[in-house]
Amino acid sequence: MGEPEGRAVSNGLPPLPFQLPYPDSPDVITSNLLKIAELTPNDRKRFLAKNLITHLHQFVRETSLTTKEWEEAIQFLTAVGQTCTPLRQEFILLSDVLGVSALVDALNNPPVQGGTESSVLGPFFTEDSPDLENGDSIASDGKGEYMYVEGRVLSTDGTPIPNATIETWETDGHGFYDTQYSNREKPECRGRLHSDKDGRFGYRAVVPVAYPIPGDGPVGDLLLGMGRHNMRPNHLHLMIEAPGYTKLVTAFYPEGDEWLESDAVFGVKKSLVVKLQEVNDEAEARKRGFPKGNSFKLLQRDIILVPEEKSREVFERNAREAAKNALATA
Repeated sequence: MGEPEGRAVSNGLPPLPFQLPYPDSPDVITSNLLKIAELTPNDRKRFLAKNLITHLHQFVRETSLTTKEWEEAIQFLTAVGQTCTPLRQEFILLSDVLGVSALVDALNNPPVQGGTESSVLGPFFTEDSPDLENGDSIASDGKGEYMYVEGRVLSTDGTPIPNATIETWETDGHGFYDTQYSNREKPECRGRLHSDKDGRFGYRAVVPVAYPIPGDGPVGDLLLGMGRHNMRPNHLHLMIEAPGYTKLVTAFYPEGDEWLESDAVFGVKKSLVVKLQEVNDEAEARKRGFPKGNSFKLLQRDIILVPEEKSREVFERNAREAAKNALATA
């Protein structure tokens, strides 16, 4: 880092339009911050800022946070940021293990009668999935045990949704995502396809396996310090979009995995646990494009999207009820 040039300059905003007492006590520090937050021009951002300040300061008070603990927290967050790369998102992982991702997901995607429930995005989604045709494979041969995934994309009233975009990604048979390999040359075990005119989709994949979330960074250290395991049950990620429908981020979790009920990132919902059928038929394996062997697992599951208007209606109703409850307990 070179020497600074010119003069240091402010951000151009004037002094506060009101006087504040000197922050000579903890209470004054908090009240000053809340008064300053009132200057935030955007209503929603003002609301978020005031609540963040209130609860963050309350946490510091309730825990009598020490200077050493504050320094360690700053160092931890700095390490989280430094661990992030274009292919690794340690901050999402931190949000995941603290249950924040699952909570935001649950609040923003409330269950709608008949709709497929959502799940957490996770830190391994990438934008470079290859475009595939129905029947293609998202995994190179040798990446794991064969699995075929098929179903339909439907509206809550049963209407087929054609040309829905389906992003899907998973681990290989060793429990690694492609982004975890240092020699990654191209996307692997991930792909993008579209439902046909009848809403149908199908593709070849591999049976996902349970795996540990990355333990070589600060989030891994946090879990060890809390005495928590870092395992996720086996699952297949999907993200589905179609005009007029709420975007769905979800995952299917094959039954029988020992980590289903204690998922490290709280992503499993009972309705998303699925059964894999065992198919032992060489002709059927060839028909579905598997190059060798006579057996594969079959995952059959329809995906039900919720119209945007219906999702918005349920979300706003829940938000009103939450605000009402918050006022009642204030």
